[in-house]
Amino acid sequence: MDQRVQFPTFPLPGPNYDQRYMADLINSLNRLVVAIRSPGEGRQTTTVFTNLQSNDYGLEVGTLFQVDGVLKVVRANEPYPAGISATASVGAVAVTV
Repeated sequence: MDQRVQFPTFPLPGPNYDQRYMADLINSLNRLVVAIRSPGEGRQTTTVFTNLQSNDYGLEVGTLFQVDGVLKVVRANEPYPAGISATASVGAVAVTV
């Protein structure tokens, strides 16, 4: 069964400003925003993701990101930091030729 998002139709404007027309337009725009932001089912045969972040910084829960070619999903209370690295040295090395 195909369950696509039903987007609202927008009312046609009259020749003059009409408060009811503006209210209908705002209502339609609000319904559009709700439809776009509402989660729904999806089934695709091909999906291409481009320019995915390499960490979860600033992403909402459920958003995809990748680390070294591995696809990951942002989860609540499970941060994936941008990167942690350290450099240390002990002693010295001398090379004689």
